[in-house]
Amino acid sequence: MAVTTLVRPVAEVAPPVARRRSSPTATVLLLLGAAYCLLPVVWVLVASTKSASELFTTFTFAPSTHLFDNIAFLTSYRDGLYWRWMVNSAVFAGGGAAVSTLVSAMAGFAMAKYDFRGKGLAFNLVLAGVLVPAVILAVPQYLLLAKVGLTNTYWAVLLPSFISPYGIYLCRIFAAATVPDEVLEAARMDGASDWRAFSRVALPMMRSGLVTVFLFQFVAIWNNYMLPFIMLGDDRLFPVTVGLSGLLNQGATQPAMYTSVVTGSLLSIIPLVVLFLTLQRYWRVDLGAGAVKA
Repeated sequence: MAVTTLVRPVAEVAPPVARRRSSPTATVLLLLGAAYCLLPVVWVLVASTKSASELFTTFTFAPSTHLFDNIAFLTSYRDGLYWRWMVNSAVFAGGGAAVSTLVSAMAGFAMAKYDFRGKGLAFNLVLAGVLVPAVILAVPQYLLLAKVGLTNTYWAVLLPSFISPYGIYLCRIFAAATVPDEVLEAARMDGASDWRAFSRVALPMMRSGLVTVFLFQFVAIWNNYMLPFIMLGDDRLFPVTVGLSGLLNQGATQPAMYTSVVTGSLLSIIPLVVLFLTLQRYWRVDLGAGAVKA
């Protein structure tokens, strides 16, 4: 008589996955980096609440009560010239970043999805443009625009900002990574032209990359000092960077201007903070997910 032994399989229990513990050294370095970046911002916030006498006699991070007085004084300076500078900065940065993003998107998409003679050379020239500091080009651009009579105008600052080699490079990377060739072929089979395929298919899929390019270019133009300083002579055309620099120079004879410069610096970063908080929801890496349907 055979005896059958039933052996029950024993389920193998997977060992628990060990959690990585954060390195104390890395945490300390990150905290030091955050303090290094945020401490000047905190100082500007606190210093803008102080009067001229408090600004130079005490060095503490305790806020005072003169913020609105400083804003009112800055607003009254030459009939609100500071806010004219802010509007100029918004025009330069907003218009320049928008056109630059569109140009970068078209150029990057063409380099990523089309084959044409000289494509490699064109991309190498773009990379070379990334390596050239913008300050080196300021004087040649001034000489060129002076020949056509565009200096001391809005176009003197806008035109050089329309082309961004770094933006073109980023858009080429984003187009190659987020726009599948199958989607473009399907659009062409449906009768879409090249422009329609780009504007209706590729641009929505590249949206996260375009937001990144727009933000980079907006911040770069907003903080630009050398180009408008060289191009513009009328202080009513100045952006906020050049205008605050002029107020800082006046502080040698009028110490009250120092508080205006600090207050103006605080107000000038508010649009950048608002822009980042508004557009950060578009930073998604899966915009093209599910675009190719089986």
